Amino acid sequence: MMRHVIALLAAVLVLVAPSLSAHEIPNEVTIQTFLRPEGQRLTFLVRAPLKAMREMSVPVREGGYIDLARVDRVLHDAATLWIADFVKVYEDGRALPYPEVNATIVSVPSDPSFESYEKALAHIHGDRLPLDTELVWSEGMLDVEFTYPIQSDQSRFAISPGLTRLGQRVNVVMRFRMPGGEERAFDVHGDPGIVQLDPRWHQAALRFVKDGFFHILDGIDHLLFLLALVVPLRRLRSLVVVVTSFTLAHSVTLIASAYNLAPDSLWFPPMVETLIAVSIVYMAFENIVAAAQPSGIGIGRHALERRWAVAFGFGLVHGFGFSFALRDSLQFAGSHLLTSLLSFNLGVELGQLLVLIVLIPVLNLMFRYLVAERVGAILLSALIAHTGWHWATERGSRLLEYQWPSFDTEMLLKGVRLLIVIVIATAVAWVLFGVVFKREREALRESDAPNRP
Repeated sequence: MMRHVIALLAAVLVLVAPSLSAHEIPNEVTIQTFLRPEGQRLTFLVRAPLKAMREMSVPVREGGYIDLARVDRVLHDAATLWIADFVKVYEDGRALPYPEVNATIVSVPSDPSFESYEKALAHIHGDRLPLDTELVWSEGMLDVEFTYPIQSDQSRFAISPGLTRLGQRVNVVMRFRMPGGEERAFDVHGDPGIVQLDPRWHQAALRFVKDGFFHILDGIDHLLFLLALVVPLRRLRSLVVVVTSFTLAHSVTLIASAYNLAPDSLWFPPMVETLIAVSIVYMAFENIVAAAQPSGIGIGRHALERRWAVAFGFGLVHGFGFSFALRDSLQFAGSHLLTSLLSFNLGVELGQLLVLIVLIPVLNLMFRYLVAERVGAILLSALIAHTGWHWATERGSRLLEYQWPSFDTEMLLKGVRLLIVIVIATAVAWVLFGVVFKREREALRESDAPNRP
């Protein structure tokens, strides 16, 4: 009996195996699109691989090739069910009605028509492939022209390219042709939400504030550095000094990177990541050394006069780290690059503020009820140092795998410009903290006076 059951199961698997493989979700899919508003119509051109459009009844001829004489109906259905049903286009915040499928065509993968909007549009309305072309469904490309009715081509447009169901990893290349002829390019991965094709400054600002806020919450190495930085600093005024210093520094290098003043070599990101880990180790060891002193863990003059400078120096390094996370997002800034950068920094600071609001009371409670302040600072800093050291060794090993380039004239000029920016920023910070926070420093010296021998 068992033998018959196994044989039946094997037969079922053999029968269904071809259909299962035919409906597999593609591993990686790239979709090319153009959008162009003109008059009272927005044209949306799409090129997508046919293999991503599953569950379609494709007419085939001998040899398993697409029957190009009878495939038009299937192409129209594929364009509707797999693209139009999930893409949402907005005009001034209002969702546009369902698009009309104007034309569809099958293309071979090597067809170069989507190099430009004009070529793509002419191709879609041009000659079809010869009927005897030997092309299987999984190798072909679907080119479609959709049109949306709009109020004016001067409106602000946005799109939500909800095409993630076409593959496990979906990359959508969008090129938006503005009425004046300027073209904006976007390269989005996964589901980016609603993308403003020509954002106003406040739309760009809001997006980048959000990005900065969640980036700092997701950046465990930045948070660990922040924890090491504030372990001996739990007074509000001292925290303002140190965190402001860190903020100014990473703003300088973040903006410098966005304006292409940072090295673009492959070794630079791993070097920065290694230095970020080193900064965590350094701050943790400084806490341990300070806690071993007779005066305690270094609250007061030590914190203000030394920590702001250390925070500024390492903030320059962390700013480069922030810039790596921001690279892919700058395409959503439109013409508001500086606004977007400052907004990202604002989001980072709001995230840091939230962390400090939670972190400081927790540290105070821990040092008050669980462990003595000096012992707790040493134990916590030792744990931070241990984690940072592992990161530093791992990242340092990866860094050593890269071949350091020879320094040419262009790289040296870029380095000199970056150095000038850093020197100017450091001078401004020195004046700022020397003048604006002078009263705070004097107050801390007075508070330290009774504790001096």
